[in-house]
Amino acid sequence: MWKYVLKRIGLAIVTAFIILSVTFLLMKTLPFQMPIGTNNEKFSYFQNQVFLGYVYDYARANDAAGKLLWSYQDGANQWHYYYEVPAFTQYFKWLGNIITRWDWGTSRVISPNLSAIVIIGKRLPVSMLLNIISTLISVPLGIILGIIAALKKNKKTDHVISTLVMVLISIPSFILITFLLFLLCYKTGWLPSKWPSSLAPMKTRILAFIIPVASLSLGSIAGYCRFTRAELCEVMESDYLLLARTKGLTKRQAIIRHALRNAMVPIVPSILAEFLSIMGGSMILENLYGIPGIGSLFIEAINISKPDYNVLFVDMAVFTTFGLLAGVLLDISYGFIDPRIRMGAKK
Repeated sequence: MWKYVLKRIGLAIVTAFIILSVTFLLMKTLPFQMPIGTNNEKFSYFQNQVFLGYVYDYARANDAAGKLLWSYQDGANQWHYYYEVPAFTQYFKWLGNIITRWDWGTSRVISPNLSAIVIIGKRLPVSMLLNIISTLISVPLGIILGIIAALKKNKKTDHVISTLVMVLISIPSFILITFLLFLLCYKTGWLPSKWPSSLAPMKTRILAFIIPVASLSLGSIAGYCRFTRAELCEVMESDYLLLARTKGLTKRQAIIRHALRNAMVPIVPSILAEFLSIMGGSMILENLYGIPGIGSLFIEAINISKPDYNVLFVDMAVFTTFGLLAGVLLDISYGFIDPRIRMGAKK
C-alpha cells in the first residue's frame, strides 16, 4: 500500500511539473504586456525582472538583443534599455528562482511589484473557508436525504426529493446566486448585496456567507443525495443483504451494518472530487459577489485589456495542485475505507 502511495505522489509531482512547465512556456509566447503605474513603479518592476533573469538591461540600445521592451533614464541620469530574455532561458531561470528562493514572479497590474505568491496567500483563505463550510453543510445533508430517498423508494417522499434534486442539479451556481441576490438582497434587503470589507460589523460579515455558501451547497447536496440514493438502492437489492435478512437480522440492522457501510465505499471518496468541482465553480460566483478569493483573482488576472500573467500562472498552479492532490487522495482513500481494497498489494 505504501509503495503505491509513494508511486502516486511521485506521478502527481511529475505531472504537476510537466503541466506548469508547458504552461510557463506557452505564456512566454504571448505578447509582452507593459506594467502599469508611474515610471518609478515601472522601473522597479523591470529591475526585478532583471534580477529574476527574465529581462536584459543595457546601458544603450542594442538591436542584436531583439525587441526593445522599454527604456528609462533613472535619477542618476543613467539610461536603461530593457530587452526580453529568450523563453527557454527564462524557463531555466524560473526553475532556479522557485528552487532557491521560492520566487514565482511579481504582479504587473493587480498589485504592482508585489509577489504573486503573497497575493495568492492573501486570497486563498477566503476561498478555502467558503468551500470548507459548503462541504461541511452539503455532505451530511446530501447523504441523509439520499438515505431517506432510498429507504422510501418509489414513495411520495422519494418522488419529492428526487424532483428537488433534478431541479437543483439543472441550475448552475451562477444562476442560483443571481436569483438569491435578487430575492434576498435587492428585493428584501435581508442580506448584503456584495462581500463586505474587513472593517464591516461582525454581523454583516457573517450574513455575507449565506448567499455564496447556499449557492455552492445546494448543487452539491443534490449531487450527494442522488449518488447516495443510487448506491444504497443497489446495495439493498443485492444477494448478500437478502442473506443477512434470512439469517435473522431486522431490516434496520441489515441496513446499518451492511447496506450503509458498503454504499459509503464509493460515496466518501467522491467528496474529494466534489470539493474540487466546488473550487472551480466558485470562480464565477466570487466574481459576481465580489469575494476576494482566488476564483475572482483568476478572472482579474486573465482580463483581456490588462492581463497579469504572473498572478494568473500562480493561480493556475494552485488549481492544478488541488486537482492532482484530490486525485491522489481519492485513489488512496479507497484502500483505507474498505479493507478489502489494497492498492498495489501482492496477489
